[in-house]
Amino acid sequence: MPSTKKKSPTKEGRVERRRERRLRRHVGTALLSVAVFFLFWLTRADWSPDMRFWKAAGDVGFFLLWATVVIGPLAKLWRPARKLIPWRRQLGIWFAIAASLHALLILNGWARWSVSRFFGYEFIPELGREARWEPGFGLANLLGLTALLVGLVLAATSSDWAMRALGRPAWKFLHTGAYFVFYVGSIHALYFLFIHYTVSFHKQIPPPDWFRYWFLAMVTVVAILQGAAFVKTARTMRTETSAIA
Repeated sequence: MPSTKKKSPTKEGRVERRRERRLRRHVGTALLSVAVFFLFWLTRADWSPDMRFWKAAGDVGFFLLWATVVIGPLAKLWRPARKLIPWRRQLGIWFAIAASLHALLILNGWARWSVSRFFGYEFIPELGREARWEPGFGLANLLGLTALLVGLVLAATSSDWAMRALGRPAWKFLHTGAYFVFYVGSIHALYFLFIHYTVSFHKQIPPPDWFRYWFLAMVTVVAILQGAAFVKTARTMRTETSAIA
């Protein structure tokens, strides 16, 4: 009588299935990125084409980064959300791609590859020299650049190979830097959403960005979920410690 016992999958089979799942998550994240990009693009028809493009790329990056960092605390508070944890790697990688595109568009179109312009300096004919033209602009760009560089390090180490090379504890510690990237990047975005495009004597002010209050809500959600997850973790550990004692 033939045996009905299922054969255990081979190591090669398991590896292949993991690769297939990761590929599907990459494709899904890429499609999501394109959809979100066109949402922002289509809802800013009164903006100049170049500004629409680089702003949409930046907002896609923020959305993907938000999704990356919100999954962790949500999974601690709501068990079904743990199914989303494997998506964090692909979301983080595609955040780095979108943020890099945003930065390149800014450097090429706005700063014109000038370090001084990137930090808010312009040549003033009346002074015969460069002077700071945009207070706060340079600091905001520096924060954005810092967030991008750290994000690129995290994206470059988002692999099983990097986890084995660094060791799981060190790798996990490194990738808590995603929250650093999120909050520093949020300060960068906050400046451009609420401060830079205000009443000015030397530039035309575009209409208020519809996304700015959604942006505040998204940042607030992450902060609240992190706080709630911390409280839950602290209570759980205190209960376990009391039980052992």
